[in-house]
Amino acid sequence: MRKWFQYVVPHKLKYRLFVAFALLILLPFGILNVYNFQRIESVIQEKISDQSHEQLKNLQRTLQDQMSIAFKALIFLEQDAVVRNLLKAPETGNLLDNKDVMEEKFKGINNSFFLYNPSVYFTLLDLQGNVYTSYQPKTTLNYESMRQSRWFEETLRKGTPYQWVPNDDNYLFSDLSRSSTLLSLYGVLRDSQHKPYGMARVSIDYSYWFKSILNTSSGGQEYFLITGEGEDVAQGVSGDSLSLEVSDEIVSGGKQEGYLIDPVSEALINFSYIESLDWYIVNRIPSAILFDDLYSLKQQYFLTFFLFIAAFILIAFMIAYGFTRPLSHMQNKMREAVRKDLNIRLPEKRYKGEVFELAQTFNTMLADMNGLIRRLKTEEREKDAVHFQMLLAQLNPHFLLNTLNTMKWLALRNDQDEIAEMSMSLGKLLETSLNSDVDLIHLRDEMELIKAYIYIQQMRYNHRFTIHYEYEQANEYVLVPKLALQPLIENAIQHGIAHMTEGGSIRIRIYAEEEQSLIVEVEDNGVGVERASTMQPGRKRPGIGLKNIKERLRLLFKEKGSLEISSSESGTLVRLQFPYLLSRPFDQGQNASKDHGDL
Repeated sequence: MRKWFQYVVPHKLKYRLFVAFALLILLPFGILNVYNFQRIESVIQEKISDQSHEQLKNLQRTLQDQMSIAFKALIFLEQDAVVRNLLKAPETGNLLDNKDVMEEKFKGINNSFFLYNPSVYFTLLDLQGNVYTSYQPKTTLNYESMRQSRWFEETLRKGTPYQWVPNDDNYLFSDLSRSSTLLSLYGVLRDSQHKPYGMARVSIDYSYWFKSILNTSSGGQEYFLITGEGEDVAQGVSGDSLSLEVSDEIVSGGKQEGYLIDPVSEALINFSYIESLDWYIVNRIPSAILFDDLYSLKQQYFLTFFLFIAAFILIAFMIAYGFTRPLSHMQNKMREAVRKDLNIRLPEKRYKGEVFELAQTFNTMLADMNGLIRRLKTEEREKDAVHFQMLLAQLNPHFLLNTLNTMKWLALRNDQDEIAEMSMSLGKLLETSLNSDVDLIHLRDEMELIKAYIYIQQMRYNHRFTIHYEYEQANEYVLVPKLALQPLIENAIQHGIAHMTEGGSIRIRIYAEEEQSLIVEVEDNGVGVERASTMQPGRKRPGIGLKNIKERLRLLFKEKGSLEISSSESGTLVRLQFPYLLSRPFDQGQNASKDHGDL
């Protein structure tokens, strides 16, 4: 793969510049233009779709208005006293007179509500075998079959005042309407005692309404009505219909409104859902109407774009060639500078423009590098001098150790055992602090240092406190940070026990937690942090020692080391936690054993 890549990528700088121009400028620019045109198409689609949805909502509102008017007509029929009396007591007049009265009522309702709309049909039934319609159908009316209609039965049985039937059977007015089915409002007429005295049906020829609203599809746009199952209900243009794939995608999406692209005709399909009827109003806009002008503009633009690319390639190649000639000369000079240990300068007078600045910068860089080398050599000599001074400074602590050793022998000679023991304890602490090469020591060695420090403090405070040790002998070779316990004991004494006249107690607990972590706890029964801060207003706990330990834990163990402090009126508990590192020493020629993440 790498060899093939080497063959593809040019080696000369001028060719690489040319390829870089093509990949970094021309290619992204071309992709950006294609994306922008696609984005323009999407914006046009969304804008036209929004406009189309407004038209669909207007259509839906006109249909809702028709339905509202039909409902008002039903209420009018129910509240009309003449209609009520005629349906309750048809025997008061002869049949022909009753029909004439009803026809006048129907004409008055149509004139008042529907403005002479011939697509609305009225049907009234009393409960005594009479049927009244707004238009006389050619077929003979059968009262019993109409009375037993499932919609009349459901409306009467449910006790609801009315219900809409979107696909009602058109057996009465099939010779008058254009729709194979009608949009009908079924209702039961009831008197003031809520007793039924008749039934009514107001039917709307939605095909006639649909075409009368649209007249002709403006601008080549087409409109459709489909059911919630995807079946055609009405079309703006006769003989036209939606494809099965488009209908299925509309009804299966479950959206109230939206748009999609017909994959076959590439037409923009907009739809809006009529929840009360479980219908969809659909608008189809052919792609030629949407993008005809845009396609022409795109062809002109890309023709100009490709001509521009050709000119750009030629100019880029010329620039790359002119730019790389002086660089080749500079390359040779740089190789010569390497051979002569940077003691060379480029001839700046031979160059102009950016190449001149590059040569000038290169000469400055060589001068700075030579100066840097000189400074590094000077600093190295200074570090050696500082190291020598540090070696001299170590003589002073060793002098203190020798002095303590002399004091110990003088105390033993004069039978001053306590002074001798204190000198030995202080010598142990001082000698351990001088050993800067070791950060971790065995727990056994740390406990010896703690006992030496406690001996000094017992003498200072006249044995006013007791010390308790709780740790297993198996953990004596666990590695702990050097002098990690001494600041904890010091804080427990100075800030807790020192304020007590007697009865002070310090407990040191060391144990392993699931052999993964070592827990070190120092607990005292002193006055606590809050009270100690009031008794020593000049100092606040925790002090410098605890901060030092926390920083050492962070440096040694990162996030695996922690220090926690909990205080109450009955004392203070300081808890250290760090990894369990067991390191046994050499024993009778055997290798040291290390367990549980040993170093």
